[in-house]
Amino acid sequence: MTKKPPDGTIHDRIQAEMLDSFDEELELEIDDDRLDALTNEFADHTEEETIDRRVYFKELFRLQGELVKLQTWVQHHKLKVVVIFEGRDSAGKGGVIKRITQRLNPRVCRVAALPAPNERERTQWYFQRYVSHLPAGGEIVLFDRSWYNRAGVERVMGFCTEDDVEEFFRSVPEFERMLVRSGITLIKYWFSITDEQQHLRFTMRIHDPLKQWKLSPMDVESRSRWEQYTKAKEAMLERTHISEAPWYLVEADDKKKARLNCIAHLLEQIPYQEIKQDRVVLPARVRHPEYSRGPIPPEMYVPARY
Repeated sequence: MTKKPPDGTIHDRIQAEMLDSFDEELELEIDDDRLDALTNEFADHTEEETIDRRVYFKELFRLQGELVKLQTWVQHHKLKVVVIFEGRDSAGKGGVIKRITQRLNPRVCRVAALPAPNERERTQWYFQRYVSHLPAGGEIVLFDRSWYNRAGVERVMGFCTEDDVEEFFRSVPEFERMLVRSGITLIKYWFSITDEQQHLRFTMRIHDPLKQWKLSPMDVESRSRWEQYTKAKEAMLERTHISEAPWYLVEADDKKKARLNCIAHLLEQIPYQEIKQDRVVLPARVRHPEYSRGPIPPEMYVPARY
Protein backbone atom coordinates (compact mmCIF):
# COMPACT_ATOMS: atom_id res chain seq x y z
CA MET A 1 0.00 0.00 0.00
CA THR A 2 1.28 3.46 -0.84
CA LYS A 3 1.89 5.67 2.18
CA LYS A 4 0.01 8.95 2.24
CA PRO A 5 2.51 11.79 1.84
CA PRO A 6 2.56 14.62 4.38
CA ASP A 7 0.21 17.54 3.82
CA GLY A 8 3.22 19.81 3.28
CA THR A 9 3.90 18.13 -0.09
CA ILE A 10 0.46 18.87 -1.56
CA HIS A 11 2.00 21.11 -4.23
CA ASP A 12 4.33 18.32 -5.30
CA ARG A 13 1.41 15.90 -5.34
CA ILE A 14 -0.60 18.20 -7.61
CA GLN A 15 2.39 18.59 -9.94
CA ALA A 16 2.85 14.83 -10.11
CA GLU A 17 -0.87 14.27 -10.65
CA MET A 18 -0.90 16.71 -13.57
CA LEU A 19 1.98 14.87 -15.23
CA ASP A 20 0.34 11.49 -14.69
CA SER A 21 -3.06 12.65 -15.96
CA PHE A 22 -1.99 12.83 -19.60
CA ASP A 23 -2.83 9.18 -20.05
CA GLU A 24 -2.99 8.95 -23.81
CA GLU A 25 0.20 10.88 -24.38
CA LEU A 26 2.07 8.96 -21.71
CA GLU A 27 0.87 5.69 -23.17
CA LEU A 28 2.47 6.66 -26.47
CA GLU A 29 5.62 7.85 -24.75
CA ILE A 30 5.94 4.67 -22.71
CA ASP A 31 5.81 2.85 -26.03
CA ASP A 32 8.64 5.07 -27.29
CA ASP A 33 10.61 4.54 -24.10
CA ARG A 34 10.38 0.79 -24.64
CA LEU A 35 11.61 1.36 -28.19
CA ASP A 36 14.59 3.33 -26.89
CA ALA A 37 15.41 0.73 -24.25
CA LEU A 38 15.35 -2.11 -26.74
CA THR A 39 17.30 -0.08 -29.28
CA ASN A 40 20.00 0.83 -26.78
CA GLU A 41 20.35 -2.82 -25.81
CA PHE A 42 21.74 -3.48 -29.27
CA ALA A 43 23.50 -0.17 -29.82
CA ASP A 44 27.17 0.50 -29.25
CA HIS A 45 26.28 3.36 -26.92
CA THR A 46 23.34 4.59 -24.89
CA GLU A 47 21.72 7.65 -26.42
CA GLU A 48 21.21 10.59 -24.10
CA GLU A 49 17.89 12.40 -23.86
CA THR A 50 18.17 15.31 -26.29
CA ILE A 51 15.13 17.28 -25.12
CA ASP A 52 13.82 17.64 -21.59
CA ARG A 53 10.69 15.55 -21.12
CA ARG A 54 8.76 18.40 -19.51
CA VAL A 55 9.74 20.77 -22.31
CA TYR A 56 8.66 18.19 -24.87
CA PHE A 57 5.23 17.67 -23.35
CA LYS A 58 4.68 21.37 -22.75
CA GLU A 59 5.45 22.17 -26.39
CA LEU A 60 3.48 19.18 -27.69
CA PHE A 61 0.35 20.23 -25.80
CA ARG A 62 0.75 23.84 -26.91
CA LEU A 63 1.15 22.81 -30.55
CA GLN A 64 -1.82 20.44 -30.31
CA GLY A 65 -3.88 23.35 -28.99
CA GLU A 66 -2.89 25.33 -32.07
CA LEU A 67 -3.84 22.38 -34.27
CA VAL A 68 -7.35 22.51 -32.77
CA LYS A 69 -7.54 26.21 -33.73
CA LEU A 70 -6.29 25.35 -37.22
CA GLN A 71 -8.92 22.62 -37.51
CA THR A 72 -11.67 25.09 -36.57
CA TRP A 73 -10.32 27.60 -39.11
CA VAL A 74 -10.22 24.98 -41.88
CA GLN A 75 -13.75 23.86 -41.07
CA HIS A 76 -15.11 27.42 -40.81
CA HIS A 77 -13.62 28.55 -44.13
CA LYS A 78 -14.19 25.23 -45.94
CA LEU A 79 -10.49 24.90 -46.75
CA LYS A 80 -9.07 21.74 -48.31
CA VAL A 81 -5.72 20.57 -46.94
CA VAL A 82 -3.55 17.62 -47.96
CA VAL A 83 -0.39 16.74 -46.06
CA ILE A 84 1.90 14.03 -47.45
CA PHE A 85 4.29 12.13 -45.19
CA GLU A 86 7.04 10.21 -46.92
CA GLY A 87 10.33 8.71 -45.77
CA ARG A 88 12.15 5.46 -45.26
CA ASP A 89 10.59 2.70 -43.19
CA SER A 90 10.79 3.47 -39.44
CA ALA A 91 11.51 7.17 -40.08
CA GLY A 92 8.77 8.26 -37.67
CA LYS A 93 5.96 9.22 -40.03
CA GLY A 94 3.35 7.33 -38.02
CA GLY A 95 4.50 8.89 -34.77
CA VAL A 96 4.00 12.46 -35.92
CA ILE A 97 0.68 11.59 -37.58
CA LYS A 98 -0.55 10.19 -34.25
CA ARG A 99 0.38 13.41 -32.46
CA ILE A 100 -1.31 15.56 -35.10
CA THR A 101 -4.60 13.64 -35.05
CA GLN A 102 -4.63 12.97 -31.30
CA ARG A 103 -6.76 16.00 -30.36
CA LEU A 104 -8.58 16.54 -33.64
CA ASN A 105 -12.00 15.56 -34.89
CA PRO A 106 -11.65 12.47 -37.14
CA ARG A 107 -14.50 13.82 -39.27
CA VAL A 108 -12.35 16.85 -40.07
CA CYS A 109 -8.84 15.41 -40.01
CA ARG A 110 -8.41 11.86 -41.30
CA VAL A 111 -5.53 9.62 -42.31
CA ALA A 112 -5.23 7.91 -45.69
CA ALA A 113 -2.91 4.90 -45.56
CA LEU A 114 -3.59 2.89 -48.70
CA PRO A 115 -2.59 -0.76 -49.03
CA ALA A 116 -0.89 -2.18 -52.10
CA PRO A 117 -3.11 -1.80 -55.19
CA ASN A 118 -5.34 -4.72 -56.10
CA GLU A 119 -5.54 -6.25 -59.55
CA ARG A 120 -8.23 -3.83 -60.73
CA GLU A 121 -6.45 -0.76 -59.35
CA ARG A 122 -3.26 -1.73 -61.16
CA THR A 123 -5.08 -1.25 -64.45
CA GLN A 124 -6.38 2.22 -63.52
CA TRP A 125 -4.82 5.61 -64.09
CA TYR A 126 -2.05 5.64 -61.50
CA PHE A 127 -3.43 8.55 -59.45
CA GLN A 128 -7.02 7.33 -59.57
CA ARG A 129 -7.14 5.47 -56.27
CA TYR A 130 -5.64 8.43 -54.43
CA VAL A 131 -8.13 10.94 -55.84
CA SER A 132 -11.06 9.42 -53.93
CA HIS A 133 -9.26 10.20 -50.66
CA LEU A 134 -8.77 13.90 -51.38
CA PRO A 135 -10.55 16.31 -49.02
CA ALA A 136 -13.82 18.14 -49.48
CA GLY A 137 -14.21 21.66 -48.13
CA GLY A 138 -13.49 21.82 -44.41
CA GLU A 139 -11.33 18.69 -44.33
CA ILE A 140 -7.68 17.80 -43.71
CA VAL A 141 -6.25 14.56 -45.12
CA LEU A 142 -2.91 13.19 -43.96
CA PHE A 143 -1.40 10.72 -46.42
CA ASP A 144 0.76 8.13 -44.63
CA ARG A 145 2.66 7.41 -47.85
CA SER A 146 1.10 8.56 -51.07
CA TRP A 147 1.37 8.51 -54.85
CA TYR A 148 5.12 8.86 -54.30
CA ASN A 149 5.24 5.10 -53.76
CA ARG A 150 5.93 4.94 -57.49
CA ALA A 151 9.13 6.97 -57.13
CA GLY A 152 10.25 4.94 -54.10
CA VAL A 153 9.31 1.41 -53.15
CA GLU A 154 7.74 0.51 -56.51
CA ARG A 155 10.80 1.65 -58.40
CA VAL A 156 13.38 0.12 -56.08
CA MET A 157 11.56 -3.20 -55.69
CA GLY A 158 10.86 -3.53 -59.40
CA PHE A 159 7.06 -3.28 -59.16
CA CYS A 160 7.00 -0.89 -62.11
CA THR A 161 9.13 -0.19 -65.16
CA GLU A 162 11.48 2.74 -65.69
CA ASP A 163 9.04 3.96 -68.32
CA ASP A 164 6.34 3.99 -65.63
CA VAL A 165 8.63 6.01 -63.37
CA GLU A 166 9.46 8.49 -66.12
CA GLU A 167 5.76 8.96 -66.89
CA PHE A 168 5.15 9.52 -63.18
CA PHE A 169 7.80 12.23 -63.05
CA ARG A 170 6.23 13.92 -66.06
CA SER A 171 2.72 13.67 -64.64
CA VAL A 172 3.05 14.39 -60.95
CA PRO A 173 4.02 18.09 -61.19
CA GLU A 174 0.98 18.75 -63.41
CA PHE A 175 -1.23 16.61 -61.18
CA GLU A 176 -0.18 18.55 -58.10
CA ARG A 177 -0.49 21.92 -59.84
CA MET A 178 -4.03 20.89 -60.78
CA LEU A 179 -4.79 20.08 -57.14
CA VAL A 180 -3.46 23.44 -56.02
CA ARG A 181 -5.44 25.28 -58.70
CA SER A 182 -8.57 23.51 -57.47
CA GLY A 183 -8.06 25.11 -54.05
CA ILE A 184 -6.19 22.35 -52.22
CA THR A 185 -3.31 23.32 -49.94
CA LEU A 186 -0.68 20.63 -50.59
CA ILE A 187 2.18 20.17 -48.11
CA LYS A 188 4.84 17.47 -48.56
CA TYR A 189 7.23 16.17 -45.87
CA TRP A 190 10.15 13.79 -46.24
CA PHE A 191 11.34 12.27 -42.95
CA SER A 192 15.08 11.72 -43.13
CA ILE A 193 16.97 9.25 -40.94
CA THR A 194 20.49 7.86 -41.07
CA ASP A 195 21.49 4.33 -42.02
CA GLU A 196 22.52 3.64 -38.42
CA GLN A 197 19.26 4.92 -36.97
CA GLN A 198 17.13 2.77 -39.27
CA HIS A 199 19.25 -0.26 -38.36
CA LEU A 200 18.67 0.38 -34.66
CA ARG A 201 14.91 0.84 -35.10
CA PHE A 202 14.61 -2.31 -37.19
CA THR A 203 16.57 -4.21 -34.53
CA MET A 204 14.09 -3.01 -31.93
CA ARG A 205 11.17 -4.23 -34.02
CA ILE A 206 12.75 -7.67 -34.37
CA HIS A 207 13.05 -8.03 -30.60
CA ASP A 208 9.82 -6.34 -29.52
CA PRO A 209 6.69 -8.56 -29.79
CA LEU A 210 4.43 -5.47 -29.88
CA LYS A 211 6.32 -4.04 -32.84
CA GLN A 212 7.12 -7.11 -34.92
CA TRP A 213 4.02 -6.62 -37.08
CA LYS A 214 5.54 -3.36 -38.32
CA LEU A 215 8.51 -5.17 -39.86
CA SER A 216 7.32 -6.51 -43.20
CA PRO A 217 9.36 -8.58 -45.66
CA MET A 218 9.53 -5.41 -47.77
CA ASP A 219 11.13 -3.55 -44.85
CA VAL A 220 13.73 -6.29 -44.42
CA GLU A 221 14.54 -6.19 -48.12
CA SER A 222 14.85 -2.39 -48.03
CA ARG A 223 17.84 -2.66 -45.67
CA SER A 224 19.95 -4.32 -48.37
CA ARG A 225 18.86 -1.68 -50.88
CA TRP A 226 19.69 1.41 -48.84
CA GLU A 227 21.71 3.05 -51.61
CA GLN A 228 19.06 2.32 -54.24
CA TYR A 229 16.45 4.00 -52.04
CA THR A 230 18.80 6.95 -51.58
CA LYS A 231 19.21 7.39 -55.33
CA ALA A 232 15.45 7.05 -55.83
CA LYS A 233 14.78 9.66 -53.13
CA GLU A 234 17.25 12.10 -54.66
CA ALA A 235 15.67 11.73 -58.10
CA MET A 236 12.19 12.15 -56.62
CA LEU A 237 13.08 15.35 -54.77
CA GLU A 238 14.82 16.77 -57.81
CA ARG A 239 11.97 16.04 -60.23
CA THR A 240 8.97 16.85 -57.99
CA HIS A 241 10.09 19.85 -55.90
CA ILE A 242 7.86 22.53 -57.44
CA SER A 243 7.01 26.02 -56.24
CA GLU A 244 3.31 25.20 -55.96
CA ALA A 245 4.04 22.16 -53.74
CA PRO A 246 7.62 22.11 -52.47
CA TRP A 247 9.20 19.35 -50.41
CA TYR A 248 10.16 19.96 -46.78
CA LEU A 249 12.77 17.70 -45.16
CA VAL A 250 12.43 16.74 -41.50
CA GLU A 251 15.55 15.51 -39.71
CA ALA A 252 14.07 12.55 -37.86
CA ASP A 253 16.85 10.73 -36.00
CA ASP A 254 15.48 12.34 -32.84
CA LYS A 255 11.79 11.37 -32.71
CA LYS A 256 10.63 14.02 -30.24
CA LYS A 257 12.35 16.91 -31.98
CA ALA A 258 11.09 15.70 -35.35
CA ARG A 259 7.48 15.72 -34.12
CA LEU A 260 7.69 19.18 -32.64
CA ASN A 261 9.55 20.62 -35.63
CA CYS A 262 7.12 19.11 -38.13
CA ILE A 263 3.95 20.21 -36.32
CA ALA A 264 5.30 23.72 -35.75
CA HIS A 265 6.21 24.00 -39.43
CA LEU A 266 2.83 22.65 -40.54
CA LEU A 267 1.05 25.32 -38.50
CA GLU A 268 3.08 28.00 -40.29
CA GLN A 269 1.97 26.84 -43.74
CA ILE A 270 -1.68 27.83 -43.30
CA PRO A 271 -2.43 31.36 -42.06
CA TYR A 272 -5.16 30.87 -39.46
CA GLN A 273 -6.78 32.74 -36.62
CA GLU A 274 -8.76 31.61 -33.64
CA ILE A 275 -12.47 31.40 -34.38
CA LYS A 276 -14.59 32.65 -31.51
CA GLN A 277 -17.01 29.95 -30.44
CA ASP A 278 -20.52 30.57 -29.13
CA ARG A 279 -20.80 29.94 -25.41
CA VAL A 280 -22.26 26.51 -24.77
CA VAL A 281 -25.18 26.44 -22.32
CA LEU A 282 -26.56 23.07 -21.30
CA PRO A 283 -30.35 22.90 -21.31
CA ALA A 284 -32.20 21.78 -18.22
CA ARG A 285 -32.68 18.05 -17.86
CA VAL A 286 -36.24 17.15 -18.84
CA ARG A 287 -37.82 14.55 -16.59
CA HIS A 288 -41.04 12.61 -17.21
CA PRO A 289 -42.59 11.13 -14.04
CA GLU A 290 -44.36 8.44 -16.05
CA TYR A 291 -41.05 7.05 -17.39
CA SER A 292 -39.68 4.03 -15.56
CA ARG A 293 -36.38 2.45 -16.51
CA GLY A 294 -36.68 -1.27 -17.07
CA PRO A 295 -34.26 -3.84 -15.59
CA ILE A 296 -31.18 -4.90 -17.56
CA PRO A 297 -30.19 -8.60 -17.45
CA PRO A 298 -26.91 -9.07 -15.54
CA GLU A 299 -25.38 -11.10 -18.35
CA MET A 300 -25.46 -8.03 -20.59
CA TYR A 301 -22.88 -6.25 -18.43
CA VAL A 302 -19.17 -6.49 -19.16
CA PRO A 303 -17.53 -8.20 -16.14
CA ALA A 304 -15.97 -5.64 -13.76
CA ARG A 305 -12.54 -7.24 -13.63
CA TYR A 306 -10.75 -3.98 -12.71
